[in-house]
Parts: sequence; C-alpha cells; structure tokens
Amino acid sequence: MKGALRQALTVAAKDLRVAGRTRDTLLATAFFAGIVLLVLGFALSGGVVSRDARLSAPLAAGAIWTALALAAAVGAQRAFAQEQEAGALEQLLAYPGPHGALYLGKLLGVLPPLLLVATVTVPTGLVLFGAAEAAVTGAGRALPWAALALTTTLGVLGFAAATTFYGSITVNLRAREALLPALAFPILVPAVLATVQATRLLLEGGWSPEVTTWLTFLTAFDLGTVILATLLFPAAVEG
Repeated sequence: MKGALRQALTVAAKDLRVAGRTRDTLLATAFFAGIVLLVLGFALSGGVVSRDARLSAPLAAGAIWTALALAAAVGAQRAFAQEQEAGALEQLLAYPGPHGALYLGKLLGVLPPLLLVATVTVPTGLVLFGAAEAAVTGAGRALPWAALALTTTLGVLGFAAATTFYGSITVNLRAREALLPALAFPILVPAVLATVQATRLLLEGGWSPEVTTWLTFLTAFDLGTVILATLLFPAAVEG
C-alpha cells in the first residue's frame, strides 16, 4: 500500500514538474475553456446580461460546466501523450508496482491544472452571464462561494477521473483526439447533470436539501469512477 502510494505521488510530482516548466497543457486547457465560455456566452445570452437569477443561473451553470468538461478532455489528452511521444510509455508501465498506482499518479497530475483553470472559469462565467450580479441584487444575498468551491472541486475531480482513464485507452490510437471525447463524454453525463443542477440551485437560492442530494450523488460518482478506473486500468493499458 505504501509502495503504491509512493509510486502515485512520484508520477504526479513528475507530471506537475513538466507542466510547470512547459505550461503548454495549462495554457491550452485555459485557452480552450475560455473560448468555449466566450462563444456560449454570446450564443446563449446574445450579449445581454439578465438580472433575473432564474434566467441567468441556468445559462451560467450550463456554460461553465460545458467549458470545464471539454477542457478536462483537452488536459487528459496530455496525461499519457508525453510518454507516448517520447517512447517512454512502455518503460513507465514496467516500473515496479501496481499499474493502478500509475493511474492515480496521472490523475493527481491532471487534477491541479484543471482546478486552477476552474478557479478562473467559474467566476468568469458568473460575471459573463450576469449570474453573480443577479444573485446579489435580485436575491439580496451574497454568493455562496464556499458551496460553489465544493461543487467545483467535486465536479472537476469526476471529469479528471473519467477523462484520464480514457486517455490511457486512446493514447496509442491514431485518432485519439477525436476518440477521447467520444468515449468519455457519455460517462460524464451524470457528473455534468449533477454539477449543473447544484450550481444552478446555489445561484438561485443558496444551499438547500436538493443541493445536498446532488452533491452526494456527485461524490458517489467520483468515488465510483476512481475505484473502477484504478481496478480496470491495468487491463486497459495492457490491452
């Protein structure tokens, strides 16, 4: 157990060092999320900001989590591509220890950049769609930033867990850029629905029992995805 944890942390530290030096994955992910959010902002709101939380909250929640889901696919494409392009993927798989620890290490390497992108994407989306102003002026209350941060963390974790696993399956395929979203997005539908609904409810009325239900479901999705992906990862990479 300790050896597997050490291996996962070693892989994660290596990926984070590479990401910190090059910044290509972070910049690509942030740029992609920003473009998607901007396009959806003009397409859905037409440049008109609504002061009604009932109108702005669903638009903001849908656009934010669409952008983050697509950004997660972009970030996960690089999770195994660096080793594959350098011809070092087989050596990495030959590293002593369970292959499931390699998946966890890759997940820990993908997660921080995505969370960093999310910390910019969520406030930007709220401002772009007027959801922040509508919640403050219309409902007369402050935004529930702590609850939004919890929702964002759980949502990004689920996105990263699923896309990282499917990134390992498609890394050796010629059309991996197209296949990864096609394989991962159907699995991400429950997480997208939960994050959108939780975010919408928080913007419309703050914390409620319904928010708790959605976040409980999202937590179960995250745990189930991580556990299943860890167990299935050896078969995925060896196949």
